[in-house]
Amino acid sequence: VPCQIEFLPSVDDLVEPGIYNNFTGFSLNYISKENVSSSNGIFEPLFGGHQSLQEREETYYARNQTLHCGFVQGPEDYPNTGFDLDENDKIYMASCHVVVSSCIFGSSDYLRRPTKSKIGPYSKKNVCFVMFLDELTLGTLSSEGTGPDETGFIGLWRIVVVEKLPYKDMRRAGKVPKFLAHRLFPFAMYSIWLDSKLRLNADPMLIVEYFLWRNKAEYAISVHYDRTCVSEEVLQNKRLNKYNHTAIDEQFYFYQSDGLVKFNESGREPVLPSYVPEGSFIVRAHTPMSNLFSCLWFNEVNRFTSRDQLSFAYTYLKLRRMNTGKPFHLNMFKDCERRAITKLFHHRANETADPPPANP
Repeated sequence: VPCQIEFLPSVDDLVEPGIYNNFTGFSLNYISKENVSSSNGIFEPLFGGHQSLQEREETYYARNQTLHCGFVQGPEDYPNTGFDLDENDKIYMASCHVVVSSCIFGSSDYLRRPTKSKIGPYSKKNVCFVMFLDELTLGTLSSEGTGPDETGFIGLWRIVVVEKLPYKDMRRAGKVPKFLAHRLFPFAMYSIWLDSKLRLNADPMLIVEYFLWRNKAEYAISVHYDRTCVSEEVLQNKRLNKYNHTAIDEQFYFYQSDGLVKFNESGREPVLPSYVPEGSFIVRAHTPMSNLFSCLWFNEVNRFTSRDQLSFAYTYLKLRRMNTGKPFHLNMFKDCERRAITKLFHHRANETADPPPANP
């Protein structure tokens, strides 16, 4: 059941607080190219790159660093790794300071337009609403008469077509815009992620004020509506055949060996209200810690399964454990608050009963 959210009455009096100058500061750069390092001469360029476990460990330190965070290319004579965008779209995305984004790949959903009556004039003028589609989805929408107009918009959504998805698994491909908004919108200060099964029913600037500014947070995500422990999420994913069972087990065992315990097992007050998020709605300030966490979470999804609810708590707890004295201000809010500002729809078709392959 949705709960009441006390938004400000309007965006007119919004003033960005100065708290973001006080958050943990450091500089992140991103690996953009890898050279052939294979001993047998066989090298396959990968969008997520070839990060070693030692490199992975080092990236969890919140400090000046250059790390893997998607968009990695191989040498010049190798094929590119995907998520190709039109130059005009890149220019538009570089102009965005506050972003609402979503994606539909593989024609898995209908396009849900934000409720225009809930979006104020300021946000309609100043917030970028970007919907990433692949060619298949664009073709389906156009054939149904709901394609973009001559300016490239469907309602408030600016349509950005992605050519050459970097993964065969559409769920994993969707993690690129979900987690890497700071890479896609390099000058944005805030972003809101919305799964394509949701319709936005609130003004983006009021959302930023409520979930971030008012809570002195740099990252906001809701708790899961039912589960709190990663072990429960593991069982549910296997029960519903969401992914290859062996791959799920390998990921969970790896996390347990690196310190992940049951939600209420430590004997102390949990540092999070839940170890399982409902990841369909995320509000972010593009601070160094928020961007680092997003890269780390993406790298887990790239390395292991695409079920991001399995890797959320591990990533957060490891980042926290390895950076004492460098806080990451995370607001894990109630699921009823998420329900109050979004409307849930079903996917076009039920997910297949066959789990995706282990390494798509």
